Amino acid sequence: MFIIPGILISIATFPGVIVHEAAHMLACKLCKVAVLDVCFFRAENPAGYVIHEGANSFGKAFLISMGPFALNSLLCVLICFPAYLPIQVFHLTHPVSYFLMWLGVSIGMHAFPSNQDAKILLEYAKQGAKRYHPLAILSLPLVILIYAANLLSVIWFDLLYGIGLGVWLPSLLFKLA
Repeated sequence: MFIIPGILISIATFPGVIVHEAAHMLACKLCKVAVLDVCFFRAENPAGYVIHEGANSFGKAFLISMGPFALNSLLCVLICFPAYLPIQVFHLTHPVSYFLMWLGVSIGMHAFPSNQDAKILLEYAKQGAKRYHPLAILSLPLVILIYAANLLSVIWFDLLYGIGLGVWLPSLLFKLA
């Protein structure tokens, strides 16, 4: 297995870190949760962060924790899909298409919430599940999946996710069309 330090991966995929943190910040703004400090990118661990006040409901905590998953995944597809067409369908090897594929996959790679986000979501989900909140109950296994995805990142699961959304999904859609 080939191991590259996380800092180097973060530097190579910095747009994904920036979008991930921007998604957290956007979710905070939408939920009217005060942002106390934000760092969109740095060459340290963690590569970025958003410090905010606590959410006052499960729904807000869910949106803040899962916002990057939704936004990064969506942007990965939206950026890679039009870049895939010239490369794979028309066999045009234009540098802009490859740049967009790198950009989209790097954003997709950083879709998963961090373990810290999972921990916060778990606390709110446990409280919500006690009140039989349906989304809170469904979130409990989701937290396990987040922890698993972060654990599997040591074997490049995050890269596979980005490639899956940015390359394999458009490939599948073009084959079906």
